[in-house]
Amino acid sequence: MNKKAIYAGTFDPMTLGHLDVVERAAKIFPELIVAVTAVTGKNTLFSQEERVELVKKSVSGLANVKVTLFDGLLVEYARSQGVGVLIRGLRAFSDFEYEFQMALTNRRLAPDIETLFLMPKQDYSFLSSTNVKQVASLGGDVSEFVPAAVLAALTRKLKR
Repeated sequence: MNKKAIYAGTFDPMTLGHLDVVERAAKIFPELIVAVTAVTGKNTLFSQEERVELVKKSVSGLANVKVTLFDGLLVEYARSQGVGVLIRGLRAFSDFEYEFQMALTNRRLAPDIETLFLMPKQDYSFLSSTNVKQVASLGGDVSEFVPAAVLAALTRKLKR
């Protein structure tokens, strides 16, 4: 049985949907690593260090969750950590094709590592970091979409 899992992502910023997936995975696995992707290929609002810190603050109440920064192939990182399961969040059908392709690619690269899809609570199924940043940058209230630490960081970062 796999006792460790990794939930990886950019988390720019972490949303309540991400946090919901973390909480669900933390109930299933004795140890969960939330791995913040160092190189994203995207223009991120928050630096690597800021994203790691915000995720740490957001999951601080979960004793079996560790937050790390990683770079490179996720399956290689998983092997280096002794992890046999990758957690992926699925919000809607629009996520499925990308996640399906990624899971099959990872399976080809590392047949010993499984991918487990978890859906966030329905209330968060529409949330994305991109939408949160867009709403926040236009002055909208995102307090019901992000953890308190992220809200404070967004407010500071986007202060006009």
